[in-house]
Amino acid sequence: MTVLSSALKKAPLIAGMLLAGITAAKAAEPLKDPSRLVTIGGSVTEIVYALGAGDSVIGRDTTSLYPPEALALPDIGYMRQLSPEGILSVDPSAIISIDGAGPPETLDVMKNADVDMAIVPEDYSRDGILEKVSTIGTLLGREDKAKQLADDIAAQLDPILAENAARAPEDRKSAIFILSLRGGKVMGSGTGTAANGVIEAAGLENALADFAGYKALSDEAVIEAAPDVILLMDGAAGNHVPSDEDVAAQPALALTPAGEAMEIHRIDPVGMMNFGPRFGENLAALTTEIYGE
Repeated sequence: MTVLSSALKKAPLIAGMLLAGITAAKAAEPLKDPSRLVTIGGSVTEIVYALGAGDSVIGRDTTSLYPPEALALPDIGYMRQLSPEGILSVDPSAIISIDGAGPPETLDVMKNADVDMAIVPEDYSRDGILEKVSTIGTLLGREDKAKQLADDIAAQLDPILAENAARAPEDRKSAIFILSLRGGKVMGSGTGTAANGVIEAAGLENALADFAGYKALSDEAVIEAAPDVILLMDGAAGNHVPSDEDVAAQPALALTPAGEAMEIHRIDPVGMMNFGPRFGENLAALTTEIYGE
């Protein structure tokens, strides 16, 4: 385990994993009948397909946007606002969900339904990605394919992480991730988020590391953070994502080193912030954009 991968392990397990009748991933066992799967969470869906079990998926949540074949499936709702009716409407034999899905009331109903349900832990790190692959491989009875996929991911990801971890402190740039600019206020990411995991994996320092989660910032806080780099989701995330013009027009951001230089980089929310199989290729591209070859 690299120093970086250890530092990235911040996301706690949700209370839903403790609900009786729901398989916690640390004790994952093969699902009794994975022939009609509902997958909840973009990385879960992508991994199921990468393991060759896409033909078994009969429903997916709104965040599951890759691979393209998944978009043709019924959408059972947003992962944090699920209803039992939406899930059960597609008559699944089993459900694989990422940690953090809810609300808890829905999970309470599902645990009493005659449907096998497994929760996969979320951890915004290299090790978290490999754990998801291994867990889902076990749930599907595809351990060999999961090992091969995990090995391929690690082979691509580890050299990038090692290079970024070895970057001298004086050469590291600081970054601020902006979730939105609603009302003219910067909604930035602190620690314990997917955005923070991306920042650290890319060999950057989070300029907002003094708080956890997402927070609306005062102009003074933005100026004091003085980021060298601004990170945003790309257009695939929807119309609410700020444009470069929005960033340039925000007074506090314009006074930061990143704003003055318009050092703005976009993150693929599906390929990267899901922390799934394509994280490595996206990380390589982002690191090159920021630091060069």
